[in-house]
Amino acid sequence: MRRASFTILILAICFTGMAQVNSKTEVTRTIFAYGGSVTKPFMRYVIALTKKENPRICFIPTASADNANTILAWYSACEDLPMRPYVQRTFVASYTETKTFEENLLSMDAIIVSGGNTLNMMAIWKAQGIDTILRKAYNKGIVMAGGSAGSLCWFQGGTTDSRPRDLSIVKGLGFIQTSHCPHYHSEPLRRPLYFDNILNGRLSPGYAIDDLAGIVFENEKYIRSVAIDDKSHTYYISVVDGKIDEKLLPVAEIIK
Repeated sequence: MRRASFTILILAICFTGMAQVNSKTEVTRTIFAYGGSVTKPFMRYVIALTKKENPRICFIPTASADNANTILAWYSACEDLPMRPYVQRTFVASYTETKTFEENLLSMDAIIVSGGNTLNMMAIWKAQGIDTILRKAYNKGIVMAGGSAGSLCWFQGGTTDSRPRDLSIVKGLGFIQTSHCPHYHSEPLRRPLYFDNILNGRLSPGYAIDDLAGIVFENEKYIRSVAIDDKSHTYYISVVDGKIDEKLLPVAEIIK
């Protein structure tokens, strides 16, 4: 009996230890996609999503070609917030950079991607290996966020103004296996073109977001919608019985 009791005790300790290890190693993969530009309310929400005090948050302005005004707007949005802001430029030279892209990005608590030219951004990321680094960061539990090009990049694809004259389709990183449409109500051409692309199979069903609204995904699943005002919304667009179905997603919280 003593030997049996001792064996049971050892097994119980082992299972408890395994459970503690598993709980420590569980990672929540989070994406916060919003429809337009970075704002203080969106920044406060990203800070909350990190669940950390004074988090390190990095801005990637590749889509704007590391534009100085875009970077200045980022720092203005971060002013007086409980966070440490960083910028990862991609138009760089080796003699001015002391750390690699991977060393910088994997040290962050959140990464926010700017708006701009999605097509050029994706090409530069691929050439620099940043697409692979972002996947590592996402799998590590670093919060991913952004609007416009910075939201489109996390999905399979969507429409972009990255080429002359007409909106065209661009592929994203595919962290979320649906399509996406930013600027849903602010740019009149977006909505009908998105409908047509989904209806004709050029894009998969997906999520559309107004400029002042956002969606939180955890482990590739829709969790909630938020907005800065009560006039901004998010939607799920699909095909039902051969027709477009535009489903309004309830806003769980008005963020300030």
